[in-house]
Amino acid sequence: MARLTEEERADLPDEDFALPGRRYPIPDAAHARDALARASAMLHEGHLSPEEYETVVSRARARLGE
Repeated sequence: MARLTEEERADLPDEDFALPGRRYPIPDAAHARDALARASAMLHEGHLSPEEYETVVSRARARLGE
């Protein structure tokens, strides 16, 4: 997956993030798949609430057309 530079991330609209606070960028399919994997890990480590996890999953799957 291509990494976003700080400038590229700053240029993304808020709609390209799965969570408020510009968390979990999902501007394309590769980043959406990465967000799904990372969100799962963060949920299991206690860094995401179940509600935040469901939001990330929903937004990432929508980006992937699922």
